[in-house]
Amino acid sequence: MGQHGGDIYSEEIQKQIAKEDRKFLDFSANINPLGMPAGVRLAVMEALDKAEHYPDPESRKLKHALAEYHEVPEEALICGNGGADLIYRLAYGTKPAHALLTAPTFLEYEEALKQVGTKIHIYEMQPDYRVREDILEQMTEDMDVMFLCNPNNPTGILVEQELLLRILERAESRSILLVLDECFLDFTGQEERSLIQKTTEYKYLFILKSFTKMYAMPGIRLGYGVCGDGALLRKMEAAGQCWGVSVLASEAGIAALGEGEYKEKAITLVREERAYLKKEMEILGMTVWDGQADYLFFRTDGIRDLYDRLLPEGIMIRRCSNYRGLDETCYRVAVKDHEANGRLIEALKKTAR
Repeated sequence: MGQHGGDIYSEEIQKQIAKEDRKFLDFSANINPLGMPAGVRLAVMEALDKAEHYPDPESRKLKHALAEYHEVPEEALICGNGGADLIYRLAYGTKPAHALLTAPTFLEYEEALKQVGTKIHIYEMQPDYRVREDILEQMTEDMDVMFLCNPNNPTGILVEQELLLRILERAESRSILLVLDECFLDFTGQEERSLIQKTTEYKYLFILKSFTKMYAMPGIRLGYGVCGDGALLRKMEAAGQCWGVSVLASEAGIAALGEGEYKEKAITLVREERAYLKKEMEILGMTVWDGQADYLFFRTDGIRDLYDRLLPEGIMIRRCSNYRGLDETCYRVAVKDHEANGRLIEALKKTAR
């Protein structure tokens, strides 16, 4: 199991959380700084009585709500226990022989594919961590699947839209399943970049989405996929347990889809605070990439123990050394509210010199 952000359960972290002289801040998990919407909390509480029954194995009510929200057919949807669940279902359901991944990117793509014996091919994005036109050369006919995170995790960088459409065309023409992870796209305020509507035209396109980040509900676990290939979705459904989505998760997701005002407020807050953090961190001599999501990827000037320096200050950040191509000077921080971000900057002034 790979290292991820949000692991606050170790003894070391629990000791920091227990300290009463300051609030512990988790900058390692990229969660909406506004917290879970009140409507979602209420929906979960009101659904408790329904938890006495088994959940719908087909998530019909949730799929209906998602189909209306995205204007796609219900049969083009699959729901799961978070986005990661669907990544593993896809790997086990298809068992691809060859896969193309970018590097660095979200760790679970490679972890899932390794478990089914897939040969991994890597497109290196260094030194600027951008996907460029030469990725098309690696989309050879022997590739079965390609994972692309947009915006990318951990960098937050978006693929140029014209290039993304060329990648889609190349994937379709060569029967390469393009798994496009749009889990952080909502935070960019550029939802027109989404290729969800293309799933009705392109058989080899699978869009991965999650409620976790935008609606601050990682503990509930709810993700979904959109794809026009019904045979693929049936393979994925058969690759996991029947009840992948709990009653509480389903009701939370339906309620979240109605939180339009909350979503717009979050996009504005993240945009403003991301700019503030980037400016202040660059003043401190850090190299900060121009990410468009609710987190920032940065490199220190040789500081390899920044995580350890910040922990006694009650702040946890994401070490990125376990990503392909990154080392101990690379980190990622979530964008939070101004008070929390200000505390991070003050802690960096104290520890990162």
